[in-house]
Amino acid sequence: MTSNSKKIKNLNFINSYSKLPEKFFEKKNPTPVKNPKLLKLNNDLCDFLSLDKNYLLKKPGLLILSGNTIDKSSKPISMAYAGHQFGHFVEKLGDGRAVLLGEIKARNGKLFDIQLKGSGKTSFSRNGDGRSPLDSVIREYVMSEALHHLGIPTTRSLAIVSTGEFVERESKLPGGVLTRVASSHIRIGTFEFFHYQNDIKSIKILADYTINRHFPESVKKKNKYQELLEQTMVLQAKLISEWINVGFIHGVMNTDNTAISGETIDYGPCAFMNHYNPNTVYSYIDVNGRYAYGNQAQIIFWNLTKFSQTLSNIIDENVKKSNKLIIDSLEKFPEIFNNAWKKKIRKKFGFFKSLDNDDKVILEFLEILLEQKVDYTNAFRKLSCSLETDLEKKDFFSLFHNKKKIKEWFSKWMNRIKLEIENIENIIIHLKKTNPSVIPRNHVVENVINMAVYKNDFTKFEELISLLENPYDDYYKKQYFVDPPKENEDIKNTFCGT
Repeated sequence: MTSNSKKIKNLNFINSYSKLPEKFFEKKNPTPVKNPKLLKLNNDLCDFLSLDKNYLLKKPGLLILSGNTIDKSSKPISMAYAGHQFGHFVEKLGDGRAVLLGEIKARNGKLFDIQLKGSGKTSFSRNGDGRSPLDSVIREYVMSEALHHLGIPTTRSLAIVSTGEFVERESKLPGGVLTRVASSHIRIGTFEFFHYQNDIKSIKILADYTINRHFPESVKKKNKYQELLEQTMVLQAKLISEWINVGFIHGVMNTDNTAISGETIDYGPCAFMNHYNPNTVYSYIDVNGRYAYGNQAQIIFWNLTKFSQTLSNIIDENVKKSNKLIIDSLEKFPEIFNNAWKKKIRKKFGFFKSLDNDDKVILEFLEILLEQKVDYTNAFRKLSCSLETDLEKKDFFSLFHNKKKIKEWFSKWMNRIKLEIENIENIIIHLKKTNPSVIPRNHVVENVINMAVYKNDFTKFEELISLLENPYDDYYKKQYFVDPPKENEDIKNTFCGT
């Protein structure tokens, strides 16, 4: 049985989503766990959300973060949604292992969802157990916080709780609960849930709620529902360009994993690319490379077309007119994405102004990385440092086995840099604030997880988190976290943990 806890200081759930019609969710309390233990509390996120850290560190707070008690102001629900998974539509997915406790207002005045992930079975669980292995909980904490500190929109992780119970996967694994924070958990799949029921009324309710929450300025537009499509499209284009910029591969870009808010959501088989290759895939189940690194832009466009279909009946009652408006909007995507990507990639090279030959210089470098199998992150970081000293330049060249080719390219790049208005010192500062020195590499993350889960040693976890919080600093004495994996360390497959 769940019980009510004392109200958390400075936190009052607003529960706006639970005020929508009941077909939008299932009223569901989290299932209590045997022996909850708080393993990690995100102090930075606590401050942003104005949460009382001291309270959350004590037993009453722990019981809320584990799902063993329910705050008086909370109205827990599991959200309904559908989705296209690897291109195939599934009409009923929903929160199969998550409970939304409600929303709270952060310091910036915006609402944020507080959700427990791994909190037990719901009516959406299908054949699942509603639980999360502790290793996948830790992984999501690491990856989501890494993206946040790289400046990429993402859900965040407030807390990790171990359950004192085991979950059955390929073997028995320790269980965990993640407290996830998001601008909202509304997905393209949420709209699809009602679209494939031909429930136009519910789509309109959901669209109005989404606009009021995420795009309030769209209310004044001539066609607010077309504006909803276009605003979502802009956010998704920017997000994917950010992913590509740092070598991030989501791994499972289903429509139910595409948040309308433009945040990265659902960290399953995700990873950061080591050596540059657009065909890179880490997901164990993505055998055809649908969600490969280089396919992410076209996949998000595919997802957006599915989103546009759900809005077709409310954009305009006239089918022909509605389709025309949708096509007009979708046709803007290539330019929006290309502009977003070019803006990001140009920064990685220190290009402030736009010159005719820039694309050629950029693409030639990427081709060299591909041809010589050079680590993506280190290549750009060492390029950033190469302007400081001859030793740093030599260090950059050492990444390449064909020295002649990279030196020829480097001369072209240097000639281009000389055309900038900014002085070299400012360009160096800019480059080092753009190209990270550390990312959560697969082999490091796996080692950190294994030490934490099976040895109860969080030393490396805390060390990694502290580095990821400052990814643009130099870490010459932390090569273990900086270097790409050796051949025997390379982890090529990741799993979602369900």
